[in-house]
Amino acid sequence: MQAVRAVATGRPALVFVVRVFRHDPAKREVLGRGRPEGERARVRGLARPRRVRRVLMLSWEFPPRIVGGIARHVDELSRALARSGVAVDVLTAHHPGAPAAEGHGGLRVLRARPMPVEPMDFVCEIHQLDFGLLERLLAEGEGGYDLIHAHDWLVAFAARTLKHGLGIPLVATVHATEAGRNAGLHSPMQQYIHSVEWLLAYDAWRVICCSQAMASEVTGALRVPGDKVRVVPNGVDPARVACDDSPEALRRYRRKWATDGERIVLFVGRLVREKGTEVLVDAIPAVIAARPEAKFVVAGGGEHRHLWERAAARGVGHKVVFAGFVPEEDLPRLYAAADVAVFPSLYEPFGIVALEAMAAGVPVVTSDIGGLREVVRHGVTGLHTWANNPHSLAGGIVRVLSEPRLAKRLRRAGREEVRRRYDWAGIAERTLGVYGEVLGQSGEARGRQEAPVRGPGVRPRYLVAGEVATRS
Repeated sequence: MQAVRAVATGRPALVFVVRVFRHDPAKREVLGRGRPEGERARVRGLARPRRVRRVLMLSWEFPPRIVGGIARHVDELSRALARSGVAVDVLTAHHPGAPAAEGHGGLRVLRARPMPVEPMDFVCEIHQLDFGLLERLLAEGEGGYDLIHAHDWLVAFAARTLKHGLGIPLVATVHATEAGRNAGLHSPMQQYIHSVEWLLAYDAWRVICCSQAMASEVTGALRVPGDKVRVVPNGVDPARVACDDSPEALRRYRRKWATDGERIVLFVGRLVREKGTEVLVDAIPAVIAARPEAKFVVAGGGEHRHLWERAAARGVGHKVVFAGFVPEEDLPRLYAAADVAVFPSLYEPFGIVALEAMAAGVPVVTSDIGGLREVVRHGVTGLHTWANNPHSLAGGIVRVLSEPRLAKRLRRAGREEVRRRYDWAGIAERTLGVYGEVLGQSGEARGRQEAPVRGPGVRPRYLVAGEVATRS
């Protein structure tokens, strides 16, 4: 609690108390006493939301550069905000063949130039990217932004530099955490990334999470106060996953992956442990034993040799096709060709691919963890199975393939759920509500926030002369 101050204005002294929250200097509680009505109204006005006009969005990926789910999220959200009348500039990484700048109505995309120096490792690559983002914006000479919206730790240093340098608020969306992805922190690099995540959350005035599960993870792993966190779900545009192919064209495409008599079990996602790909391969023998016509199509970027060898060792290598990275324009065909979509994640903050499959009218089977518990309602819009359990996963897949009426009901309910709850216009409006909270704070609170001296995992490398004597 800060000291009580008395302000002399020629009238009776006005006494007020300002309580500053250490983690969120933007949030101040003002308690007035003996205040004239007009001044009470001005105090109430400190928290009055105001409409945002211009936003700078930072993301390390944006179409056509697609690494994970952040690219689609930022693309769809930015377009929805632009349709609502907000001018959005997306500052993102270079991608071969993509223009350095392009505009779509109220949305403009600025891409950083690639650095001429080859990075030593992934962290160096990200640091170079952040410098590149700053260089790109400085070269553009743009300003006048109401706030900055940063997506994940990969743009944290660029975001906080712009926040402190320009003196404008920062909002951060944390899509996942390093501790969650790896079930803990097991290496210096993971600890470092965790520290950068913490720093981004510290600097942000509000932290947006896409699910309640992710909000709990952020408040726990990153120690973010609960009243600083807002949950705004991800979304999907059903038109983006709708297949316009004729029945004959779709049959021809389907034959790339399976014969006419086979039924496709589809997985879409990065081929990393957290997505449960090993669990999926281990479930295949039990599925084939019950439904010999099943054919598994695994679509996603990443190394798959170990997965194919795992399937071959179980005698089902001939029942799996690894499609590799599937271009955005081919995804609707792949969903339309599938009989069931499977997402056996071990860690899933939201589950955008499950939402896409539901929007495309494919019945989904997922693990019962993280955001998937919220996106998919068991027995209504999809089926949940026990996480990291091949037998449970196989049971869910077999049930959808064996019960046509259940599959039809899940298709219909899944589509309706997406239309009703995950529309981008509504998500953009909720995001604007978070922006309004931040912009509604007082001008004093929007001053420059002190950077933390030390965060989790941070260790000072150098000591000034005065410190040497005190620490020796």
